[in-house]
Amino acid sequence: MEHKIAFVTEDGVRISSHFGRAPYYRVFTVADGRVIAEEQRPKAHHGAHDHHHHGHHHADMFAPIADCRIMVAGGMGTPAYAAAQRAGLQVILTGGEIQAALQAYLEGGLQHNPRRVHQPMHH
Repeated sequence: MEHKIAFVTEDGVRISSHFGRAPYYRVFTVADGRVIAEEQRPKAHHGAHDHHHHGHHHADMFAPIADCRIMVAGGMGTPAYAAAQRAGLQVILTGGEIQAALQAYLEGGLQHNPRRVHQPMHH
């Protein structure tokens, strides 16, 4: 049974600590407890970042990983976190290097840290 897990990243190596700023997803296809494929996908049309549509655009951010079951990020705001769950993703928030987290995931030991969900700041 194969499935895909996506890591939010800026450099393809580390898990990005801020979902909103990271331009890429590193997507791994997992089958029988091992990785059989990996790819890097752009997260969204990144030039079009004007702030008046902040909020209902979260769904677009998850479109590139519609085929993934799990998304791993270093941290994200409450609205994005809720939107990811609505998109059907299991969200795991953790830090560090993608390979280390991937290994922990394959071994069943990747822990979700709920303190990494940021409360929205009011400007």
